[in-house]
Amino acid sequence: MSFHFFAYISRMRYIGRWSLMRNALPENIQEHSHMVAVIAHALGVIRRDVFNVPCDPNAAAAVALYHDASEILTGDLPTPIKYHSRKIREAYQKVENLACSKLLSTLPGKLRPAYEDLLLGESAKELHDLVKAADKLSAYLKCVEERKAGNNEFLSAEKQTRAALEENPMPEVQYFLEHFVPSFELNLDEMGTIED
Repeated sequence: MSFHFFAYISRMRYIGRWSLMRNALPENIQEHSHMVAVIAHALGVIRRDVFNVPCDPNAAAAVALYHDASEILTGDLPTPIKYHSRKIREAYQKVENLACSKLLSTLPGKLRPAYEDLLLGESAKELHDLVKAADKLSAYLKCVEERKAGNNEFLSAEKQTRAALEENPMPEVQYFLEHFVPSFELNLDEMGTIED
């Protein structure tokens, strides 16, 4: 018997993000999920090693890899619609959960619990704040990249996202903003070479 879960996951690359905006650098949810996983892992390491709060960065990265998996079946609903009202957000959450359940049904029974934990379970809930912050940081960095590419379409989103990040009470987010985000403003020559 053949199971389709990973074939569905591979289709993340066909789901575009930022559909209501002109993109100089198109982004799909597979690329986005990878960056969110990288940032979530970093936030987990910062939480654990800088602020001495217990955290499993590897679990954060795994949850982040699958945080938009439901969009394989639902598509990427634009943020202005998704967050227009509490009713729409709650209804869409139900749709996302249904899509995740449908995806989980494409796995062998013995594998489902591990992936259910990532998509809908305790790991997803426990690490929600880190993954949500990583998602917001990834969105902000996308806006920076678009501006640097000469696309003014993202200027308002960049300003709003930066303000939301600066208001975020998580010290990990503030640490990332201070120590890592400025490099995204630089070109390769400005960053210099990696020295031994």
